[in-house]
Amino acid sequence: MPSQQTKSWIVQKYGGTSIGKFLPSITRTILPPYLRTHRVAVVCSARSGGTKSKGTTSLLLEAIRLSAKGPPRRVDVDDIIDSIQDEHLHAAKVSIEPSATDILIRTQQQIKKDCEWLRNLLHATAMLAEISDRSTDRVLAVGETLSCHITAAALTSRGIPSQVITLDNVVDEIYGEDQRDLKAIFRKNPGSFLRSLTYAIRVRVMSCGIEVPVITGFFGAMPGSLIKEVSRGYSDLCAALCAVALNAEELQIWKEVDGVFTADPRKVRDARLLATITSEEAAELTYYGSEVIHPLTIEQIDDAGIPLRLKNVANPQGSGTIIYPSTSEVCPHEPSGLLPSQGQYRRKPTAVTSKDCIKILNIRSHGATSRQTFLSRVSACIETNDLTIDLINSSQQTLSVVLHAPNRLFLEHCVSDLQELGVVTLMDNLAIISVIGHKMRNVVGIGAEIFSALAGAKINIYLISQGASEINISIVIRAQDVQLALEVVHENVLGIPRHEEKENAFSKGPWLY
Repeated sequence: MPSQQTKSWIVQKYGGTSIGKFLPSITRTILPPYLRTHRVAVVCSARSGGTKSKGTTSLLLEAIRLSAKGPPRRVDVDDIIDSIQDEHLHAAKVSIEPSATDILIRTQQQIKKDCEWLRNLLHATAMLAEISDRSTDRVLAVGETLSCHITAAALTSRGIPSQVITLDNVVDEIYGEDQRDLKAIFRKNPGSFLRSLTYAIRVRVMSCGIEVPVITGFFGAMPGSLIKEVSRGYSDLCAALCAVALNAEELQIWKEVDGVFTADPRKVRDARLLATITSEEAAELTYYGSEVIHPLTIEQIDDAGIPLRLKNVANPQGSGTIIYPSTSEVCPHEPSGLLPSQGQYRRKPTAVTSKDCIKILNIRSHGATSRQTFLSRVSACIETNDLTIDLINSSQQTLSVVLHAPNRLFLEHCVSDLQELGVVTLMDNLAIISVIGHKMRNVVGIGAEIFSALAGAKINIYLISQGASEINISIVIRAQDVQLALEVVHENVLGIPRHEEKENAFSKGPWLY
């Protein structure tokens, strides 16, 4: 067995629901086998007992919103803090071994101390009736800190010495507290900014010695607030930064699903688990509807050449899905099919996904300006109104812009501004279907197969877009046609038969995926 100094690192990140529902399994069954052969760093999200909407982070966001309304809402804020405290005190009691009473007492005292600090901060916010980005980060960081205290205590009570590592001030350590220029630096090159944090993260993790570092999935204080700049996937990103900092052999993200599927198994019953995908495919799937992983997470591990494995806490024996860096020499997928006449493999797409709440903004130019000026002014108007473009298509006089769940007020302002440039129409109740696969590059006929499958199902297409990388073809259709579109594309384009066909195949002989 390798010594502690020579063991390579594995970083394991556990989501809030995984910690809320499966912490005994994590500390007793999942983590210990890895410790025999590796050093393991554990990254924790804030706890969530059921759904994300009722988890600790959501409650803290609600407390922030209420405290910003002023002193009249202090009672409501106190109720939320009491609820968070009670839930974590109970979680500590049921997660820590009954014989470790000293660890339980110490952990519950820390929970009460953190919640009292939180209460004082939010009371001060209520007096001012406003909250800064930095204070928002401080409030949200409490969720991950509480989660880590319980996780570390549970591990220690089972004979696995552990230490909590907080990263809520790691940005200040590198850049200082004056953040006036940091937002511009971050937005100019987010990847470079984030990589600059890895040395400080490594120093903190290595200070644990032989103990298991249990690291907060929240890091800060980020310019403009972490949740605004990165969104709710920040704990995945934090785990990636830890993996880069430690030059980890692998980053593991544990959720309540087996991995990445060829389609959403809740929508397509014949969806199958993918053993491997590329980081490019993962990024496209994430952006176009599948909750795979945060794009900045993928960028960090891709640049460092670290594979990412998605695993299921409810099925730890499963192999999960490995996301390989784009530079990896490992072939992520086996060939999908055989061309009968040529004896060659017919390359197929990897997955199909959908994105709801889509609108198309069509702008037909008055013709008073050049095409370049028209495109530039439309782009500037959309940016000014803080809207995000998912897809774009243009002709000589018309520009079609696809937007995902735009803010209603911002969209109205944008439409009003754009009417100076041309005739504006808006289409809603739409969805995007995206067919993704790194083996689609330079393959003739994939688009024809997609359009033929949709036409055969009598599904109308409103917009078509293919990415420059050639690994994604996206199509806008009516929202009511999404279910049928996913099914026919999955069967006819990805080449995965329906359940009935598989049963027939089994009756004739073995069917291997």
